[in-house]
Amino acid sequence: MDKRVIFAVAGSGKTTYIIDSLSQDKRSLIVTYTIGNYNNLCEKILKKFSGVWPENICVMKYFTFLYRFCYKPFLSDKVKAKGIFYERNPNNRLRKTNRAYYITSAGYIYSNRLALLIEESGATEKVKKRLEKYFDEFIVDEVQDIAGRDFSFLEQLMTANMNMLFVGDFYQHTYDTSRDGATNKSLFDDFSKYEARFTGQGFMSDRTSLVKSWRCSPSICDFITKNLGIEISSNQTLESGDETSDVVFVSDQSQIDNILDDPSIVKLHYRGSSKFGAGHKNWGETKGEDHYCDVCVLLNKTTAAKYAVQKLHELQPSTKNKLYVAITRAHGKVYLINE
Repeated sequence: MDKRVIFAVAGSGKTTYIIDSLSQDKRSLIVTYTIGNYNNLCEKILKKFSGVWPENICVMKYFTFLYRFCYKPFLSDKVKAKGIFYERNPNNRLRKTNRAYYITSAGYIYSNRLALLIEESGATEKVKKRLEKYFDEFIVDEVQDIAGRDFSFLEQLMTANMNMLFVGDFYQHTYDTSRDGATNKSLFDDFSKYEARFTGQGFMSDRTSLVKSWRCSPSICDFITKNLGIEISSNQTLESGDETSDVVFVSDQSQIDNILDDPSIVKLHYRGSSKFGAGHKNWGETKGEDHYCDVCVLLNKTTAAKYAVQKLHELQPSTKNKLYVAITRAHGKVYLINE
C-alpha cells in the first residue's frame, strides 16, 4: 500500500506531478478545495488524454465529495437535508445530539459541521468501504486547504485500504475548508507537528520531490527565503534564468503610475481588490494560477511597515502565507508598491 504526502513549494509542479501519475489502468479519485484548482486539474486531464475524459478518473471539489459521495448514500434518507449552507453555525452551545447543531432551520447543513455529522452518525467506515470499492487511489491536491473538522475526517479516511497521494504546500495555507471553535485551531502553527498528523497514519512524508520552483527565478526565491523565512529554491539556473526576474520596491510616483496603468501587469492586493475592477485580485485569491509574467504586489499598511524594517518574517502566518502566494505568481519581475 503506497500512502504518501508530498510537501511542495510554489511553482514546483504539484498539479503536473498528479497528472503525470494518472493512467487508464487505475481508478483515481482526485479531491481539491478551490474552484480554480478544480478547473486547472480538469483542463490538464483533458489535455493529457487528448480531449477525451477517461471514465476511470473522477475529480471533485471538496464539498461535492463530502456531500455527494460521503453524505448522500448513507444519511440522505435519514437526515433529509436540502443541501449545504456555507456559513458557520453561530450557536456553539448546542449539544451534538441536537439536529440544530448541524442543520439550519431551513434544512441546510452547516458546511463546517458536515464532516462531523458523517462521523457522529457512524458513517465513516461505510465511506471508507465505498472509497475502496469504487477507486484504486485517493488523491488530494492542495491538502493544506483541508482544515477544522474536515482534517479530522480526512485523518480517518487515511486508514482506508487503498493507495493515497496527498500534495500541498504548508505555507500556501490561505483558505480553510472550515473552522469550528478550537477544533484543529493550531493545526498550522508548526510544520513538524502537522507532518506528524500524516506519518502517524502510516503515510510516508516526501520533502524532496517538489522543493524547487519552475516558475520563480533564483532571485525571487532568494528574496522569499531571506525575507519571509520560507525555504524555496529555483529550478532555473543563472544561465537559463531571466536576469530581469527580480523583486523591486518602487517609490517613484511616475514609475508607480506606469505600472498601475499597464494592463499586462496584474495588481495584487491584501484585500478589497474588487473595488478596483479588472486586472486586480487579492493575494490569496491567485493561489494555483500560473499565467502571470510581471506582478505588482501592493503592500497594505502593516506589511509595508514590516518591509521597511526588513521584518516581513514577523507577519501573522495567514498574512505572510498570502504574501508568499502573491510574490510566487510571477514568472518575471515582482514590483512592490505601498498601497
